[in-house]
Amino acid sequence: MAGHIQDRWFKTQTGPDGKTARVKTDRHGTGMRYRARYIGPDGTEKSKSFPDGQKRLAEKWLSQIEADMTRGQYIDPRAGRLTVRQHAERWLASLTMDPGTYVGTEQRIRLHVLPHLGSRSLDSLRPTHIREWLRKLQDGGVAPAYQRVIFANFSGMLTAAVEDRLIPHNPCHSSSVRAPKLDPRHIVPWQRERVLAVRAALPKPFGAMVDLAGGCGMRQGEVFGLAVDDVDFTEGVVHVVRQVKLIAGHQVFAPPKGGKTRTVPLPETVAQSLEEHITQHPPTAVALPWRAVDGPPHTASVLFANREGRAVNRNVFNRLAWRPALDAAKVPRGRENGMHALRHFYASVLLDAGESIKALSEYLGHHDPGFTLRTYTHLMPSSEKRTREAVNRAFGGGPDADDGPTTAQAA
Repeated sequence: MAGHIQDRWFKTQTGPDGKTARVKTDRHGTGMRYRARYIGPDGTEKSKSFPDGQKRLAEKWLSQIEADMTRGQYIDPRAGRLTVRQHAERWLASLTMDPGTYVGTEQRIRLHVLPHLGSRSLDSLRPTHIREWLRKLQDGGVAPAYQRVIFANFSGMLTAAVEDRLIPHNPCHSSSVRAPKLDPRHIVPWQRERVLAVRAALPKPFGAMVDLAGGCGMRQGEVFGLAVDDVDFTEGVVHVVRQVKLIAGHQVFAPPKGGKTRTVPLPETVAQSLEEHITQHPPTAVALPWRAVDGPPHTASVLFANREGRAVNRNVFNRLAWRPALDAAKVPRGRENGMHALRHFYASVLLDAGESIKALSEYLGHHDPGFTLRTYTHLMPSSEKRTREAVNRAFGGGPDADDGPTTAQAA
């Protein structure tokens, strides 16, 4: 056994004749009778008390402690007394993620977890507390997609507590706990006319942004961070290697989302637009910290800058340029009509031309072609017509196809 059981109601005394006898202690009949004591892996003594009549239960508990130590599954009973707030502070301080991701994670834990669960000890957390917390997020009007991110952050924090041997299980993994469901919606890509209308309504120095986002599938921050050296007009490609990112209100240069740099085809129409833009608005050398607010300075000759010659701030751009352009083009404001809508337009054009999901995923900078497929599968052309034509050609009775993946790739 890992330790021993102390009976605090009796003690052994040695009499004048050298014989031992059990005698009552001053505690006899009051308080917990048995104390199970053992030495933990850290070398300190630990214990747990049990009432009269539960000596067998104390022995069983002590045997379980010994078995856990042998299997390497021991958890200090006192470790889980840390509050969720205390563990969150330690966990956040240990993270080594991208600075921008860290800021978002810290904000979600601080604003949406700690006010509800911060004072509760880790070992007291039960699935019912998680379900009640999720319901509060829902009733508070938090968007389902944002609820999922908050839930994932909190679950990750509790998984770290399990791996640090603070608690035995993560209550977020309980079968009775369900991650918030996303509202089912299909992306409805813009039509060409809408794209051109918004482009025409933007201030002249920013018109080419639409061509890059809608013709190369670039994200807004990637467009803001594109330098003239990243565009290879000879090879007809754009190297997407940086973005302008906001971290706690401060602009920095950073790698594209997920650190995934990529090279995308540069269509001739977009190349012509960029050449005209460069002639009218020469690139501007902009210096920003790299990756973090206190990071080393990084300079790039960006294609788009504000009137002061600094990097374009997304909040200012959206407020003073993008939304007024939507209004002028009679496009409803809303998240679905942000600049990201141009990436959806790009995806719809490529899929309609027969481009493969794998290639589209690479051009968009997605981490997984499966994600691309789940996002855009409803935009893929129906296979019925292609099937009929393929069989007709096989039997010599159908027309030659003039489209398909090879055609799209050759264009």
